[in-house]
Amino acid sequence: MVQKEEQIGFHKGAVSTLAKERQELIKMITIVDQLLQAHIKALKDLGVDLEKEAQKARKEGLRGKL
Repeated sequence: MVQKEEQIGFHKGAVSTLAKERQELIKMITIVDQLLQAHIKALKDLGVDLEKEAQKARKEGLRGKL
């Protein structure tokens, strides 16, 4: 019975730790996304056409693979 209780404790601890790690990852992703959006906005404000840049990058990428 002790072994089963130890296993239960181990798994509960793992779930708790992983849930906390997931929360920290969500925080990091949120911060990175905010920074990304700020840079995209700045580029748009400076007149950079991001859609055109993406199409250009795709075409150049395809040329390198053909």
